[in-house]
Amino acid sequence: MTCRFPNGWVGGAALVLGPVLLLVGTLLRSPFHFFFPDQLQAVAEHPALMQAAYTAFLAGNVVMWAAVACLVQRIGRERPRWATWGGMLVTVGLFARTFHAGVDHAAFSATKHLGVERATEQVAQGYGDLHLFSFLSFTIMFGWYVLAIGAYRSRVLGPVRATGLAAMGLLPLGVLKGTEVLSIVGTIGLCVALVPLGIRVLLQQPKPTRRNVLVAVPVAVGLGALAVLSTLG
Repeated sequence: MTCRFPNGWVGGAALVLGPVLLLVGTLLRSPFHFFFPDQLQAVAEHPALMQAAYTAFLAGNVVMWAAVACLVQRIGRERPRWATWGGMLVTVGLFARTFHAGVDHAAFSATKHLGVERATEQVAQGYGDLHLFSFLSFTIMFGWYVLAIGAYRSRVLGPVRATGLAAMGLLPLGVLKGTEVLSIVGTIGLCVALVPLGIRVLLQQPKPTRRNVLVAVPVAVGLGALAVLSTLG
């Protein structure tokens, strides 16, 4: 029996949830100017909203690894080179955005404990410091273009939805970047490109057996308990 990772259930769910979470996070922080001093000011004035916005975007970014892997599997049947390069570049770009999210969290914490002015000064002093992902920032944008071409050439996506996938390359990149018009265009394009594919993938999966359900429920409860324990140490 061949094992695919991720399987259809995981990949299909990720194709739906990943884009939707990214869009929700993008829209939630859209009322505020995108540059970091304004983002930190918004954190001080609307902490719950900004925490929800950045958490939703981070969650969507993490979930997208499985969505990209599922898409790459389909592209690879016809265009393996495009699938390999597109999948690799986009995945590295997802890692880079996750790294940026860690810096965002540290800046939010500094705002909470030090105040807006000191936190803004601290971020400004280190904003241009080099790190590994400074050299890989191009993957955040360029990878989506490669993947979109592969999806179109393999006929996994038509021209409109492939263009929507490519629009993800328009999102601003870097630390504490808020929402611009292009951010909304890009995340809506991603939803148009991948959500219908995810629904189709899920509908193609075999109906879960009673045994599958009986196993999944305690596993889900156990993972939830581990998640809670993880916050304690």
